[in-house]
Amino acid sequence: MINILPYINRRRLVEEFCELVAIDSISFHERRMADTLKEKLNTLGIEAVEDNAAEVYHSEAGNLYGCLQGTLQGPPLLFSAHMDTVEPGEGKRAILQEDGRITSAGDTVLGSDDLAGVAAIFEALRVLRERQIPHRSVEILFPIAEEAYTRGSSVFDYGRLQAKEAYVLDLSGPVGGASLQEPTLISFVVHVRGKASHAGFAPEEGIHAIAVASKAIAGLRQGKIGDDTTVNIGKIEGGKATNIVPDLVTVEGEIRSYDHEKAKDQFRQIRTAFEEAAEEAGAETQIQYDIYLTAYKVDASEPVVRRFERVCTGLDISCQLTKTFGGSDNNSFLRNGIRGIVLACGMNQVHTCLEYTMEEELAKCAAIVAGLLTEE
Repeated sequence: MINILPYINRRRLVEEFCELVAIDSISFHERRMADTLKEKLNTLGIEAVEDNAAEVYHSEAGNLYGCLQGTLQGPPLLFSAHMDTVEPGEGKRAILQEDGRITSAGDTVLGSDDLAGVAAIFEALRVLRERQIPHRSVEILFPIAEEAYTRGSSVFDYGRLQAKEAYVLDLSGPVGGASLQEPTLISFVVHVRGKASHAGFAPEEGIHAIAVASKAIAGLRQGKIGDDTTVNIGKIEGGKATNIVPDLVTVEGEIRSYDHEKAKDQFRQIRTAFEEAAEEAGAETQIQYDIYLTAYKVDASEPVVRRFERVCTGLDISCQLTKTFGGSDNNSFLRNGIRGIVLACGMNQVHTCLEYTMEEELAKCAAIVAGLLTEE
């Protein structure tokens, strides 16, 4: 492996990051970002292919895929960073602070989640090309709508990939961190239908939907359940007026667990609680759910991890193997037979207007990408 860090063009890296930040790319509205990344891939001699994810979700753009042939032996490695950002994300602009941080103006997110990863990938590829450094073949995937429960990567055609190992640049914290484990995430919506009646003249003739839902919720365990599972009811809507017994209430929540079967068991308990409360009151209930993420764990002894550790050692970057209770496109990769880990790319306080990154962290991340590609 060659230490690429001294060759990283930090000014170019920061300027490109700031250029990307200025492009609005909220989930399902990534058209301008996709067009920009296509042009950048083409300048590197990489043909950018856009899939049909836009048709699936009636969104503005699809996932972008590209492949660059290398000269070193071994199958391609897959690198991925998502195109979309969370809200508030319109009118973003990057500001270089005196202490070295790169922040937003304070009224939007910065978008280092995940544009720090995107910029690092491009800088690594440019350095390898400019210095004519031998490297492995690389496949690149820029998904849409990662922030919307990995919708983009969930519909990608994995039959087009040759890579069996992946590095997803989408983790908060100091560069050198890598997550080897992510949870199952089940999102659910419960509709409880009772019977409307005048709350003053004939409340006894109604079936109070909010009371039914409240009874079910009161019997549920929420928050942390053991060391590996959480349950949260996050949204309740119902009722039309204070003088009407409410006939409809909608409850939304989520379950996360490092144990897929335990997450499913928690959902069964939630469904049972609402069904029993509704039956007792003479109400009706309807429950919908989606399993957006499926739990996985990559062992620290696997080649995809050991390679990352060697590269960090060679760059004198402290390596920290961890796990996260969030999710990423890596959940989709593991579900499709690609062994991947999620790498920190220099983003901090994400999903807030206090989000920031730093030039040094961006440079380290780009050097790690290049190191992974030059490590035989």
